[in-house]
Amino acid sequence: MASSTSASDLGPGTALLLLAPLTVLMAAILLYPLGVTVWTSVNNGGFTLSAYADLAQSTLFLKVLRNTFEIAIGGTLMSLVIGYPVAMHLAAQPPTRRTAYLIMVMLPFWTSILVKSFALVAVFGNQGLVNQLLGFLSGGAIKLPMMFNRVGVILGMLNFLLPFMILSILGSLLSLDRRLILAAETMGAGPLRIFWRITLPLSMPGMIAGILINVTLSIGMYITPALLGGRQDMMVANLVDFYTRQTLDWTAASATAVVLLVLSGLLVALLGRVRGAAGLSEAGA
Repeated sequence: MASSTSASDLGPGTALLLLAPLTVLMAAILLYPLGVTVWTSVNNGGFTLSAYADLAQSTLFLKVLRNTFEIAIGGTLMSLVIGYPVAMHLAAQPPTRRTAYLIMVMLPFWTSILVKSFALVAVFGNQGLVNQLLGFLSGGAIKLPMMFNRVGVILGMLNFLLPFMILSILGSLLSLDRRLILAAETMGAGPLRIFWRITLPLSMPGMIAGILINVTLSIGMYITPALLGGRQDMMVANLVDFYTRQTLDWTAASATAVVLLVLSGLLVALLGRVRGAAGLSEAGA
């Protein structure tokens, strides 16, 4: 009889040998470019942190950094406001219908963000479908500037961020013990009181995870602000592009990229702690 070997039966030498090709590949395509970027940011004829000191004193960088967080937080809050009711609706559906609705939620993942950005221009642009409809209904009196400004950036980000928010909250809502709601209804609590005292607190881990995921993805956005934003809506990733293609200042570009990497890493670490805390609370429950 042929015996099967489980992963736990592999010795450390065999495991290292199996992991070696993947490790080499990751080092080649990730660690090496990252190392070059970090080295370029501190090497200007010798080791120096002048690039980071210049960024700390740069009005342009500080303005772009403020823009980045304002846009990221604004888009995240809008995705939370829109995504939470959608997640509640999905959680209330039977499994078969929920699956069909989840496919609709996942549709944005099936299209390139570049294609979606151009599609949004056709829908929300000055001559887009929305403004044409508003002009028809108002006799040309109403025309909303929704593209090539901050509104356009947030609209473009919403299309990308909403599924992450909905899925994060939906996971918490589906793990909610329905007996708590039934007990509250038996005690005479209304829907609003049940939401504030039971549903919202117990879905908080999913909300926080969705917020952190959205902010982490938002601060690294490049295509959306480049295509749908205005000159005043530059984000950190666009600033890296500006340094590399316009001013050819590779040291400043590398330092800016490292700052963006550190910010993203801190948010990812925070997300890991939130998920870990949520897992412990569910295990304790």
